[in-house]
Amino acid sequence: MEKTKKVTNVGKLVTSAILLALAMVLSLIKVYKLPLGGSVTLLSMLPVCIISLKYGVKWGFLCSFLYAFIQLGTDLGEVMSWGMDVRMWIGCIVFDYVLAYGILGLSGIFRKKSMPFMLVGVGISVFLRFVSHYISGSIFFDLWMPEEFDNPFFYSLVYNGSYMLPELIFTLIGAGVLFGVPSMKKLMRAEV
Repeated sequence: MEKTKKVTNVGKLVTSAILLALAMVLSLIKVYKLPLGGSVTLLSMLPVCIISLKYGVKWGFLCSFLYAFIQLGTDLGEVMSWGMDVRMWIGCIVFDYVLAYGILGLSGIFRKKSMPFMLVGVGISVFLRFVSHYISGSIFFDLWMPEEFDNPFFYSLVYNGSYMLPELIFTLIGAGVLFGVPSMKKLMRAEV
């Protein structure tokens, strides 16, 4: 029994590490990128969501927060070049990285349900990522709001919606296709 548990834990760690690495590689493949952060990627959130769907919300949160710090480390040079003050830095780190990527761990809330429910879990977590970016844009990034906008809340909605809506759509389509594959269904239910 003890040996089986150790093998299961090692399999869980290895699977999660592979999925996080895949998410990181996919995040580097950008369909388009906005000047002050945000981009449409090639399904980069889906592997993180799969971790939560396979192993549960608790493990999903742990892995998604780890992914948040990996993303921050990767983007740090670019983010530092934006000339932010301390307040903006803290807001950016908390809302655009820790909370935005960390919330992807919520994807597994319906993990023991059917595929449509799993898609709802993925959709909720990606939408909540948008909400986190929206809050950040409304409060901390109004400094860079173009003159044609007079409301930081509307500007943040347009700016963050311009990349998060396509990300949401692509992620849900990708998840729907992937979760429809019989071998993927079997893999999602199997204990590693």
